[in-house]
Amino acid sequence: MTPHLDAPHADRLRTAGLKVTRGRVAALAALDAHSHSTAEQLHAHVVDAGVPMTLQAVYLALQVLTDHGVTRRIEPAGSAARYELRVGDNHHHLVCTGCSRVVDVDCAHGEAPCLVPADTHGFSVATAEITFWGLCPGCAALQGAGAGQEEGAE
Repeated sequence: MTPHLDAPHADRLRTAGLKVTRGRVAALAALDAHSHSTAEQLHAHVVDAGVPMTLQAVYLALQVLTDHGVTRRIEPAGSAARYELRVGDNHHHLVCTGCSRVVDVDCAHGEAPCLVPADTHGFSVATAEITFWGLCPGCAALQGAGAGQEEGAE
């Protein structure tokens, strides 16, 4: 289904002062449905939605959207950059070390920065970006089941 240029995603673009294009609207719609996606994943979703965009065009759209605060780019260690629509707050992320699933987690203290370094070295700290690493429930269950099978094999 091709995204409509008068959809809420188009309004987000207008509010950010950006030109509304089918590609940008499609990228936002795909990101809305598949948060924390890579550019390659978003490209596949956009093409599946019937919008002919090259991978390079998706990268360029994401760069413009990120530069204008419409999307946020996160870069978990060892992973390709991922994008999300949740911007303007001080949330953090949980990343599964098994399947690379990424989920949002709210800051325990609310306002930015939620953590303050012991020494700022003169920096004016605006935000703190925290990534928690561990196993999601699905991977933890698989790991537990695998451990149980190995124990039974002895």
